[in-house]
Amino acid sequence: MTRQTVLILDFGSQYTQLIARRVREHKVFSRIIPYNTAAKEIAAFNPKALILSGSPASVSEKKSPYPDKGIFKLGVPILGICYGMQVIAEMLAGRVRHTSSREYGKAELFIDDNRDLFAHLPGNFTCWQSHGDQVKKLPSGFHTSAHTMNTPIAAFSNPKRKIYGVQFHPEVTHTEKGSQILGNFLFKISGCLGRWTMHSFIRESVENIKKTVARDKVVLGLSGGVDSSVAAILIHKAIGRNLRCIFIDNGLLRKDEAQQVKNVFRNMYHLNLRYVDRSKRFLSRLKAVSDPEEKRKIIGEEFVNVFEEEASKIKKVKYLGQGTLYPDVIESISVTGAPSSRIKSHHNVGGLPAQMKLKLIEPLRDLFKDEVRAIGKELGLPETIIYRQPFPGPGLSIRIIGEVTPERLNLLREIDQRVLEEIRKAGLYEQVWQSFAILLPIKSVGVMGDERTYELVACLRCVTSLDGMTADWVGLPYEVLAKISNRIINEVKGINRVVYDISSKPPATIEWE
Repeated sequence: MTRQTVLILDFGSQYTQLIARRVREHKVFSRIIPYNTAAKEIAAFNPKALILSGSPASVSEKKSPYPDKGIFKLGVPILGICYGMQVIAEMLAGRVRHTSSREYGKAELFIDDNRDLFAHLPGNFTCWQSHGDQVKKLPSGFHTSAHTMNTPIAAFSNPKRKIYGVQFHPEVTHTEKGSQILGNFLFKISGCLGRWTMHSFIRESVENIKKTVARDKVVLGLSGGVDSSVAAILIHKAIGRNLRCIFIDNGLLRKDEAQQVKNVFRNMYHLNLRYVDRSKRFLSRLKAVSDPEEKRKIIGEEFVNVFEEEASKIKKVKYLGQGTLYPDVIESISVTGAPSSRIKSHHNVGGLPAQMKLKLIEPLRDLFKDEVRAIGKELGLPETIIYRQPFPGPGLSIRIIGEVTPERLNLLREIDQRVLEEIRKAGLYEQVWQSFAILLPIKSVGVMGDERTYELVACLRCVTSLDGMTADWVGLPYEVLAKISNRIINEVKGINRVVYDISSKPPATIEWE
C-alpha cells in the first residue's frame, strides 16, 4: 500500500515538530516542508492533507511569510493553526487585525459547531492560546465553529472546501482535546487510514534498500548508539553480509564499551563488523591539547581519516549507511527553504559523504528518536542499546576539562561506571536524558582517615530533555546523590570531592565543552 502523507508547512513555529509528532501518534505519516514550497511540488507528494503551522511573525507585517496561493486549488483538506489560520483568512479575502485583548496561555474554548473538526467533543474545554492578532472578518463561505471570551472567532470552517482554522494550538498537551481535534481532521475530514506503523516501516525500508543497493556493498560507521545500531540492523536485514560495518575505537569510549558492541553485533546479529583500535593514534594527536573546539576538530578529522582508510580496503563499495534522523534533516533546512548557514554534522560519520563520494543510504531519515527506539524494539535489539543515553561523538575527551591523558581517561571511566550503575539501580536511567560525570582540572584538600589529601574533583551532571535543544537539571533524590558520591570517593583513587551541576540549558549547555 502506498504510504499516506500529511504535509506540514513550516512558518517557523516552535511547535512545528510537535505537530508532526502528534500526527504520527495517530499512525499517519507526516513530513515538514518550508512554507513557500511551490504548489506543484506539494502536489507531487500526493498529500492527504496540509497543515499550516504557527509562526512568530504577524500577517500585518510587510514581509510576513505566505504560502503559494495554489495550495487552495489542490483539492486537499487544509488545517491552519494559529498563524496558519490567519494566513488562510487573509489569503481568502477575510481580515486579520492586531488586538489589545491578546491571549497567552490557557483559555476556555466554547464550541459553536460540533460537526467535523469538533465532532464528539464536549461543548467547552481548555485550550492553549498564543496570539496577538485575531481574525476579524471571515472569508466568504466560512463560518465560526468556536470562540473564547476574548476571541470571537477562535476556529472557523468551510466544510465544502474542507478548509479549517484554529486560533489555538491543538498540538500541545495543554489543549485538553487537542489529540481528538487532530484525529477528526485526519480521519473524519481527510480520510486517512492510520496504518503507518513501525512494522510497516521496517517492511518498506527493507524493500527499498534491497531495490536500491541490489548486489552492491554498503559501508557504515557503527558507534553502538541507537541510531547507527538500528540503521545497521535494517540494512543488514535487507542485504546481509554486503553491509560492512566499521567500529572505530578512538580510546575515548566508556569502560568495556568496545567489547559490548562487538558482543552484540558480531555474536548476536552476526554482522560483518570490522573492529579498528586506533586509540593510540587519537591520544597522540590530543596530547597537550586543552581547547575543547580543538579537541573536537582533531577527533573529527582523525575519524574521517581512519574511516576512509578502512573503507578503502573494502572492494566495490558504492553506498554509505548513516543513522541520520528526521530532526537532523529538519535542522539542515531553513524555514525559507534556503540552505542553512551551517549544515548539522553527525558524529558517527563526521562529514564522510562529501569526501568519499558514496551514495547515501539513510533508512531512518524520516524518523524521530522515539520512533527509532520503537523500531529497535521491533527488531529485537537489547534495551541497553535501545535506551542508551546520548553519548557525544568526541567521547570522554570533552568530559575531561583540560588535557586528555590515558590516566585521566581511566579515572573518568571508573567514575562514569559508578554513576551509571547507581542511576540504573535507582530506576532513573530511562527517565533522564543524560547522566554522566565531568573530571575537573582542579584539586581540593580532603581528609581520609587521619591523612590530608589533595586530589581531583568530579562533577555530576544529570538532565531531562526531549530533544537536547533545551534541558533542565534533575533533582536527584538525596539518597541517590549520597550513594554516587560515597562510591566515587571511596572506590576511585584520586577523587576526594564530588559536586552536582544544577544549571539548565540555556544558559548553560548539557556538556561542559
